[in-house]
Amino acid sequence: MSEKSTLKKKRFIAGAVCPECKKMDTMQLYLENNVEKVTCVACGHSMVQPDDTVSAATRQFEQVIGVFKPE
Repeated sequence: MSEKSTLKKKRFIAGAVCPECKKMDTMQLYLENNVEKVTCVACGHSMVQPDDTVSAATRQFEQVIGVFKPE
């Protein structure tokens, strides 16, 4: 599979603060191989969305108003 078909447009997350370097507006969200990833363009810190089963277990008792999923 080519990289072009698995990589989509990267978008900045307005107001997001990097947990590593603490800089604001440096976090990019993108989809790679159907996995959401977030990377800080300032320091390179990156995070990956956990598997649905892990996410469901850790958020079981939270009250979520809504989830924003950009298309």
